[in-house]
Amino acid sequence: MDIKVNGGTLPQKEIDAYIAYVKDKYKHRSLTGLTINIDGEFVDIESHFAEVPFDRTRRITGYLVGSLDRFNDAKRAEVEDRVKHGTAM
Repeated sequence: MDIKVNGGTLPQKEIDAYIAYVKDKYKHRSLTGLTINIDGEFVDIESHFAEVPFDRTRRITGYLVGSLDRFNDAKRAEVEDRVKHGTAM
């Protein structure tokens, strides 16, 4: 885990307390690092997390799909021939 302390020094016990705080607050995320900025008596913690994979689900030709890998050639052709509508601004 990458820990950076800017603007001063902190005892390891205090750094460990910040790490425990962030891990407890964001239980379902994977913490990869912290940037701790010290400004006098104030401390600002910037948390860094591992990226979460995102699968896009779309409605294509009446089906909810994430990818076209299970479509046969006819269904793929239907996807290619369809009219895509943009969003009005």
